[in-house]
Amino acid sequence: MAGIFVYKTEYLQMNKKIAIQGFEGSFHQAAARQFFGEDVEVICCSTFRDVVKIASDQSKSDGGLMAIENSIAGSILPNYNLLLKSNLKIIGEVYLQINQHLMVNPGVELSDIREVHSHPMALLQCMDFLEQNNWKLIETEDTALSAQMVHEQRCRHIAAIAGDLAAELFDLDIIAPDIHTQKNNYTRFWALQREDSGSGVENANKASIIFETDHSKGSLAKVLAKISDGDVNLSKLQSMPIPGSDWKYAFHADCEFTEIEHLYTVLESIRPFTAAVKVYGIYKNGKTPRSWPQAVANQIYNGK
Repeated sequence: MAGIFVYKTEYLQMNKKIAIQGFEGSFHQAAARQFFGEDVEVICCSTFRDVVKIASDQSKSDGGLMAIENSIAGSILPNYNLLLKSNLKIIGEVYLQINQHLMVNPGVELSDIREVHSHPMALLQCMDFLEQNNWKLIETEDTALSAQMVHEQRCRHIAAIAGDLAAELFDLDIIAPDIHTQKNNYTRFWALQREDSGSGVENANKASIIFETDHSKGSLAKVLAKISDGDVNLSKLQSMPIPGSDWKYAFHADCEFTEIEHLYTVLESIRPFTAAVKVYGIYKNGKTPRSWPQAVANQIYNGK
């Protein structure tokens, strides 16, 4: 299977310049540190489109890291299309637990707080806690940016909701930890590198692909049967509308395997039933504090 590389661990041990969406102290930066190491240099971008653009440019970065899925909100479909149109490939994944904390300048107490600043989604995630207090809630562009503002203004009456890294970078005290209502909240990120890079991942056991069926009767069922028969586990299947088509869909699939030859065999066996197949990347699966499917199942079971 020409053009598929196995990445060396030395690549991840080198200091990298990685494009991320968001600001210093964001969850994207925390995920980048988790994957590339504490010394990673991040290039902060305002949009995912900018992340892909800069990650694709060898003169500006060594790659990128981009959120693709959340255990509560679901898949970020536009990011699949951004990757499809780029010269990037997936070299790994990170599952980051999203913990929201109330943070203040040193010496500030809960009784001093009058306002709480954060991203609208973070405020919503923490609403059960926030409604217990008579605070004014201020929506901002980013959780980490809110923490930076609290630090720079040295206000005693303003708090921010953000993650651990923001508190660390901006020297803020976490006065109320883990105030988010839903504790099983994980975001999945893809680590990205340019396709023309020849370095790769050791012990790969997962692949992300996109395929379009030939739209003949039963073609999708035949593809899924070939994947199953090939001793490859389909851990995710996501349909996506094909832009400009009349109600036609492509399918993103995450495939897990124990032997990479099984994947190669499956890719060849599904081609007769597909109009197009592309491999986004072959990489080692990321680990979570608890399994991703179990976290989602618990949310459903608990009615959340």
